Amino acid sequence: MEYSLSEILSSYKGTQGELIPILQKVQAEFGYLPEEAMNRVAEFCRVAESKVFGIASFYAQFRFVPLGRTQVTACRGTACHVRGAPQIVDELKRQLGIEEGETTPDLEYSLETVACIGCCALAPCLVINGKVESKMTPKKVKELLTKGGQV
Repeated sequence: MEYSLSEILSSYKGTQGELIPILQKVQAEFGYLPEEAMNRVAEFCRVAESKVFGIASFYAQFRFVPLGRTQVTACRGTACHVRGAPQIVDELKRQLGIEEGETTPDLEYSLETVACIGCCALAPCLVINGKVESKMTPKKVKELLTKGGQV
């Protein structure tokens, strides 16, 4: 990580105004913002570590844990909601043992929710590693997650 981080920082001057672009590059490189990287960025930009964390936690684009190999996104849009999205999300949480925005300890699954994925006619929907799964039910969630141990 040290080499990649040094390479990222080498293209900046170390000013406070560069914090967000630096954090974006760090996340693009590592997939999330590791604590040691944020501490190094704080030192490089000559600001308190708490300021870097404050900025990173303010913006929804930044993550503090790596994403799982399998990314599960549940739609909470109106069409999905009225057709059972809350039950789908509850079943995902039960099956995966995590909450929205979390990743399983083995880094296999990440669970996110979004306002709408634009597949209203197929509601309720999930997107799993970019593939839309339509007309979901809690039973279908369980089947997807137990099918060979993989989604």
